[in-house]
Amino acid sequence: MAEIRPRNSLPPGTEIDCYQIEKLIGSGGFSLIYLARDMDSGEKVVIKEFLPKKLARREQDSRSICLLSDTKVDSFHQGRKLFYQEARVLATLKHTNIVRVRNFFLSNDTAYLIMDYEGGRNLGRYIKARKGGLSTTFLMTVFPPLLDALDLIHDHSLLHLDIKPSNIHLRPGGDPLILDFGAAHHVRRKGQSKTGRVITPGFSPLEQYYSAGNIGPWSDVYAVGATMRACIEGKPPPTSIERHAKDKMKPAVQAFKRRYSKRLLELVDWAMEISEGNRPQTAAELRHAMLEHAGRPSADNATASGVG
Repeated sequence: MAEIRPRNSLPPGTEIDCYQIEKLIGSGGFSLIYLARDMDSGEKVVIKEFLPKKLARREQDSRSICLLSDTKVDSFHQGRKLFYQEARVLATLKHTNIVRVRNFFLSNDTAYLIMDYEGGRNLGRYIKARKGGLSTTFLMTVFPPLLDALDLIHDHSLLHLDIKPSNIHLRPGGDPLILDFGAAHHVRRKGQSKTGRVITPGFSPLEQYYSAGNIGPWSDVYAVGATMRACIEGKPPPTSIERHAKDKMKPAVQAFKRRYSKRLLELVDWAMEISEGNRPQTAAELRHAMLEHAGRPSADNATASGVG
């Protein structure tokens, strides 16, 4: 019996538009990820194909996909619309630390997103391989430029809402690249956005769990703090829901003081405050504190500057 490809992915050699697929390199609940080659330029690219496993599949030996049932039509079309939203979001964001979209189009009854291929490694896998304990130099290499990219995202009235180690790519030298804008939301007014948010246990802040939650740039800041802690500890932090009920998580300034500076650990704890008003309110605020080695501002200073 022939081996069945995961969710019947497109086989190597398949041509879509001007791209030729080389191999499947990843998959998620809503998409398949391929390494491919631009047949005009010869450059490697990454192709993201919309194929939600709960809604559709590809027929064996076919390019086109089919829905699992007629009741899935509306859900599939809405999902494909959101997939296109991700492409549009990325196309507007020009930053060296945000993955670049080359193209997006419809084909095979679904949608495709074409991105630059970047060498390097995934932060989530790197943390797992190293079991945490990543150095201060590493943290200072990765997170200030990542926060600068987030600041640009927020300046466009957008929120990423799914910052986590597996959505951060490390290029050679540790230069970070933010991936996967599938959860990105446009902020209509301060603290308001669309419902139906993606949740990642350990990295999503409390307000993201609730449709009426007061989300904003501070929500992405929480996820950055949780990602920094994962780099140190080697595992995701407890969920914000668990921490809100009874916070058993030892503050970073106590748990890791033997290896890291107090000021750096203060920033991790500050970013991971359960109450959104107690965190840095912008990515730029946290980045500035990191670069200035300032630590967490005192309550008096925070009040004077209007933070808190």
